[in-house]
Amino acid sequence: MLCGVTEPANPSPATGRRVAAFFDLDKTIIAKSSTLAFSRPFFQEGLINRRAVLKSAYAQFVFMLAGADADQMDRMRAHITSLCSGWDVEQVNAIVEETLHDIVDPLVYKEATQLITEHQEQGHDIVVLSASGEEVVAPISKLLGADHWSGTRMVVVDGRYTGDVDFYCSAENKAIAARELAEEHGYDLAECHAYSDSITDLPLLEAVGHPTVINPDRALRKEAVQRGWPSLAFDHPVSLRARIPTPSRAAVTAAGVGMGAVAAAGAAWWGLRAWRRRR
Repeated sequence: MLCGVTEPANPSPATGRRVAAFFDLDKTIIAKSSTLAFSRPFFQEGLINRRAVLKSAYAQFVFMLAGADADQMDRMRAHITSLCSGWDVEQVNAIVEETLHDIVDPLVYKEATQLITEHQEQGHDIVVLSASGEEVVAPISKLLGADHWSGTRMVVVDGRYTGDVDFYCSAENKAIAARELAEEHGYDLAECHAYSDSITDLPLLEAVGHPTVINPDRALRKEAVQRGWPSLAFDHPVSLRARIPTPSRAAVTAAGVGMGAVAAAGAAWWGLRAWRRRR
């Protein structure tokens, strides 16, 4: 599991153990699906087949933004990851480094950055957990000053994506990732916080003592009302570019894998097209 390294968080006064704030990424920290954000440039440039976009990935991502249950997300994951099977990881790396800021800027919620700062001032670790590809989650998490993160990981063999998923960081798996991090870093989950917009993250919210919903979908809003959980509305995206400098090549690796796999495929097509133009 990828994670950053920082000074230890302050312990909980009640238990003497450390405290973390777990954040979902899409529509919680950033204003839209990171995968959909990556899909826009290569769709506009004709980087993937229009029929494939309309029939599968693009249409399903739009549907996901309106809310999708775990089964629907699993079907999307299986379809999308198959699209990038065989693509060269190094080719994708270079394209993502060049386009990451253009794609995610401006997407980060001002309210999210303020909330992250508040937790940091209390000595809490910041942890980002996302169904998006870990290679996208990692650089964004670093830019936000997160201590640890986890995302979906795809299998790579001989430098190419196989289309198989090693770990899908969604639903119950996201709660598993939180529990593993708690065990590793000594977090007291009863004192920890979690933030998400999606009903698929209910297991994560249930795993901590202080769950809060942010821009919740209909099902999660209903659940939050029934359980008396706090609900926040974030609606002021600000520029990530203005907030933090562009990352180096070492900070940005392969493009969206897992739920971001279609972005990786599009980036690879983009790189091939650019190479052909230069010839």
